[in-house]
Amino acid sequence: MFDKDKWQEIWMTITRNKMRSFLTAFGVFWGIFMLVVMSGSGHGLENGVMAGIKDFAKNSCFFYSNNTDEAYKGFKKGRSWTMHTSDLEIIKSRIPGLEYYSAMLMEWKRDKNTIRGERSGSFYIKGFSPDYIHIEPQQLIYGRYINEMDIKDKRKVCVIGKRVYDEMFFGENPLGKMLQVDGIIYKVIGVNNPVSKIQIGGPSEESITLPFSTMQQSYQRGDRIDMIAVTGDENISISSIEEKIKDLIKNNNSISPTDIQAVGSMNAEKEFKMVYNLFTGINWLIWIVGAGTLLAGVVGVSNIMLVSVRERTREIGIRRALGAKPSSILIQILSESVLLTALAGFIGLCAGVGLLQLVSNVLDANMSGDNVFFTSPQIPFSTAVIATLVLLVFGSLAGMLPAWRALQIKAIDAIREE
Repeated sequence: MFDKDKWQEIWMTITRNKMRSFLTAFGVFWGIFMLVVMSGSGHGLENGVMAGIKDFAKNSCFFYSNNTDEAYKGFKKGRSWTMHTSDLEIIKSRIPGLEYYSAMLMEWKRDKNTIRGERSGSFYIKGFSPDYIHIEPQQLIYGRYINEMDIKDKRKVCVIGKRVYDEMFFGENPLGKMLQVDGIIYKVIGVNNPVSKIQIGGPSEESITLPFSTMQQSYQRGDRIDMIAVTGDENISISSIEEKIKDLIKNNNSISPTDIQAVGSMNAEKEFKMVYNLFTGINWLIWIVGAGTLLAGVVGVSNIMLVSVRERTREIGIRRALGAKPSSILIQILSESVLLTALAGFIGLCAGVGLLQLVSNVLDANMSGDNVFFTSPQIPFSTAVIATLVLLVFGSLAGMLPAWRALQIKAIDAIREE
């Protein structure tokens, strides 16, 4: 039951020495304030980074060719080789558990390699399979993406990036219009804008995407391809089949099975795990540092409570002489400690959340969505609950030693001491 007189007494005891109580409470305030601000900043950095990569196919892997590191079947060490369309077909037919796969060809942008009438521009040229839109997601502003018929018939069609559209069409409807790329005319079938900040072979908004079979023909690549991209389905980890795919590629290109250099790979699943582990480590570090700062403030509370008990030796002794139970003395000291800690901590929690909200509002008003690496620096509700529980536990712990010291005071000793 709420005892008004008891809590008034506790409050009077705390405010008896205002400056001392304020300085003591400030240590707790600063500890919880820093914990909230650091935790919110960590989440803001995580939100900014993950917002840029969250839509990219996490369970994906990209394979490419390197010079061989071993002599094999009459070929010398250091042989230069390239992957072929047949490598992709073998992977599709022999590796179960794949969801999407794409051939990849790239041409770096050259000066004024794209022309439309009197307009010209310099852009990246890429050749992909239809599945690639599921690996590196794109927002289609106009039209459609490459399809299987474009690949089969080697159609001279292209999907252009948003910046290509802005420079070459100036707000016109580009669908069905012609664009000359490296001397060859292509019909525009779509305009795309990247969803993810991970963009292979150059910025997607500055790229012109062709069917990979058309690009092989236009750039006299034969059946060669630069890279192969694959993703595993939801029931299989791409890491579990990465080496199997490498072995198939090696076997199809007369490369030694023990050559670990010849077939390179970029495993997005492993990279994403590294990012997740990094932020997990940052969050743990924030909690360790924040809890240490908070603990320092709580130690200050405990020290001040010991001084307070020492100053109130006679008062406690008289209470014991008048029949006060040890439990009532214990509750009195613990309540003072918890109230001082909880009050300072709650103010620190509110101040930290308020500062994070202010920063979030400023960021939302002044930063472009395309270049944000730090966004929504808020703490989850669960973090606020945990911080509150930590405060209550630390407040109780801060009062344990002073309370134990108070229980050791005997009435006759207290009166004699005075």
